[in-house]
Amino acid sequence: MADEIEYEALPPNAGLGVNMLAGALAGITEHAVMFPVDSIKTRMQVFAASPAGVYTGVGNAFTRISATEGARALWRGVSSVIMGAGPAHAVHFGMYEAVKELAGGNEAGSHLLATSLAGASATIASDALMNPFDVIKQRMQVHKSEFRSALTCAKVVYRTEGLSAFYISYPTTLTMTVPFTAVQFTVYEELKKVLNPSGVYSPGTHMLAGGLAGGVAAGVTTPLDVAKTILQTRGSSADPEIRAVRGMRDAFRIIWARDGIKGFARGLTPRVMTFMPSNALCWLSYEFFKAAIRD
Repeated sequence: MADEIEYEALPPNAGLGVNMLAGALAGITEHAVMFPVDSIKTRMQVFAASPAGVYTGVGNAFTRISATEGARALWRGVSSVIMGAGPAHAVHFGMYEAVKELAGGNEAGSHLLATSLAGASATIASDALMNPFDVIKQRMQVHKSEFRSALTCAKVVYRTEGLSAFYISYPTTLTMTVPFTAVQFTVYEELKKVLNPSGVYSPGTHMLAGGLAGGVAAGVTTPLDVAKTILQTRGSSADPEIRAVRGMRDAFRIIWARDGIKGFARGLTPRVMTFMPSNALCWLSYEFFKAAIRD
């Protein structure tokens, strides 16, 4: 077709403002759509003291939460994600595109190192901004959470545990998200080249490449995500040992002692279920908004 957009032929570096705005819109879209599955993932990763908070699978969790607490409980904490996701994703994609350009990732050919470096740089910057919002989100997601407002949750956590509570999981988060993002961006960029070598605008290509990249990255980093959840929800636990965790090593020790090797796969299914469609949607939204804004 004569009016078909030569999508990849557009200038690869669209400008920091365009990339940041596109990233913000994509991030909000991604997290809002898949939030209920993320809530189930959080609950499955927490070591619950009560049988009522233990779930055998995604379907079991959805049914029990909906029946006992109402479907609205699956959306508890979404306001924190929306507040944090926009700015964090703006920083994420802005940094990614800037570093990729500086590292030569927009030149012809394969540039695994450039895209990996860009992805890692992006996540270090965005996680510094997003980590407190993620702590608030998970505190609101847990079984029998006392919080119904993100602002109230932030105030209580700060008053009772101090500022460090919002960043105790940051080293673990980086340990997880740097390889996650590097894998995700690298797989995405390589699949995009294979699936769409002509560079013609193809929403299906961005969705498929983004979904597969998200699933792979989510699967390999699940053990670190389990540790992160323990650290971020420790203040809501009635278990003295969990409340006393101070870092990733303590979290790994508890997981191993209580659940063995299978404990590191807690929440694997809903995590992959979250990231495959959400990453597909995120990349589709990002590429669309980037083209639409600069057009």
